[in-house]
Amino acid sequence: MCEAWEPYFIYHTEHIMARQHGGSDALENLAFACNHCNALKGPNLTSVDPDTDKVTALFHARADVWDTHFRIEDGQIRGLTAIGRTTVFLLQMNTPQRIELRMENADEERR
Repeated sequence: MCEAWEPYFIYHTEHIMARQHGGSDALENLAFACNHCNALKGPNLTSVDPDTDKVTALFHARADVWDTHFRIEDGQIRGLTAIGRTTVFLLQMNTPQRIELRMENADEERR
């Protein structure tokens, strides 16, 4: 889905669970990620929920449902759950440039 909102980024095939944590190259462990998100995620499987300061799992592209954890409002991706908030926080999903690109893309889709 990310590629539709941010069409100008280069995308990578990323390991959901990094090889250093025992992750494999099997399709079930791979996901399409923009270079920015992939670099910020690194080998992390968790981060800190900015609302609770608790260590929380990141969104798992093969096990979790996007709409359960995220909503887009005015170009911003909102975390609806601890997993969503933590992922938005770690991946810096709402930088001004990313919001602007999402808003431009939404405008184009409405035309």
